[in-house]
Amino acid sequence: MTEMTTHRGGCHCGAVVFEVDAPTEVTVQDCNCSLCRMTGYLHLIVPASRFRLLQGQDALTTYTFNTGTAKHLFCKHCGVKSFYVPRSNPDGFSVNLRCVDRSMFTKVTVESFDGANWEEDGEALRHLSAE
Repeated sequence: MTEMTTHRGGCHCGAVVFEVDAPTEVTVQDCNCSLCRMTGYLHLIVPASRFRLLQGQDALTTYTFNTGTAKHLFCKHCGVKSFYVPRSNPDGFSVNLRCVDRSMFTKVTVESFDGANWEEDGEALRHLSAE
């Protein structure tokens, strides 16, 4: 198993703070769905057991659309979505790598994901939240 490191992140205003356990070398997904394309979200998908919200539960507001499975969580103060529960991995979290302190990462690989055709390609991400 790959050794995990605790990485810290949060929203722009600092109201939301979290930790995520991930390797120092990661592969993230750059999705082209309508929402991710507009926000520049880079997905680091992890099992729920590797994510901890440290502060800001009361600062979060939820946005859902389409099937309502994905729970898009935004800071109601600054509007940043630093993490959410993805439709592809409802048992995990997708952390926006752009909202994480990058100093602990030694290598980040960005791969394209065709979220615009989610119905055909969504299952390809399922393994990322497996324990």
